[in-house]
Amino acid sequence: MEPIFLDPSCKDAIWGGTRLKDEFGKKGGERVAESWELSCHPNGPSVIRGGEYAGKTLAEYLAENRAALGTACAKFEEFPILIKLIDAKRDLSIQVHPDNDYALKHEGQYGKTEMWYVVDCEPGAKLLYGFSKELTPEEFSRQIRENTLLDSLNAVPVKKGDVFFIPARTVHAIGAGILVAEIQQNSDVTYRIYDYGRLGTDGKPRQLHIEQASQAADLHPVVPDSRPKGEPHKDGGAVRTLLASCEYFTTEHIELNGEASLNAGESSFHCLLCLDGEAGLNAGGKTYCIGKGETVFLPAGLGAYAISGQADLLLTYLE
Repeated sequence: MEPIFLDPSCKDAIWGGTRLKDEFGKKGGERVAESWELSCHPNGPSVIRGGEYAGKTLAEYLAENRAALGTACAKFEEFPILIKLIDAKRDLSIQVHPDNDYALKHEGQYGKTEMWYVVDCEPGAKLLYGFSKELTPEEFSRQIRENTLLDSLNAVPVKKGDVFFIPARTVHAIGAGILVAEIQQNSDVTYRIYDYGRLGTDGKPRQLHIEQASQAADLHPVVPDSRPKGEPHKDGGAVRTLLASCEYFTTEHIELNGEASLNAGESSFHCLLCLDGEAGLNAGGKTYCIGKGETVFLPAGLGAYAISGQADLLLTYLE
């Protein structure tokens, strides 16, 4: 049993930039809007880089090694997590993801609760998060038709290190100039509500999903909160902060400046995503290097391992 390094599926979009290519080493065309770092989704599977399973998808590996998920995964019919890096050079469309009940009934896959960790952003960058006032379904549809929906949404200034937990059914959008790590349910269901009148690569207006969104969206007001769920605490040569935790994922930020000990026990796999710097990984008597932009899957039951160096990492697992 050993750590598994993953190569992501990289995707282009009209709103994407070049930072994931230029700064994180992602491969793609002129732009890389998203890199699906930890993914068993058929629309963008992660591929194992080296070792015994080199060239196989993560999904293929887990089909042969179910125990690598850990006991906390037993309640899920499929791998529950999808982790992305997203580079928004321009505003993303305003959108909403349905909950499990609606998505399973209408789309044949699960809904999408997610979390954003702001890796970096330009000065003055903002995102959209939920409604500032309650709307009726009729008012919601009318504002979409009249292009006035922005008047009812919370525009939230962001800074590096902010965290936003976004339950399914919450209307939202990443604003221009923001680079985020997104930890989410394993789903690719998105209902686009408003897209600033932009045209797709085919020269036609991009499809909107107004009817679905009016049924799936939570129209009650919310107060956006950019704080981590937990307080930073020292653990060896690391400062660990719980960012968010829910049924589908738990994610910590690790500010590494020295050496720290972790344990991928029988209950859950670990996933490490390096956002900056470089970390040594010592597991099973072998030493590996995790560079900026690299993602490593550590199977459940791997046991104690150590990380060392100077790096910013996200650690994701199930509880």
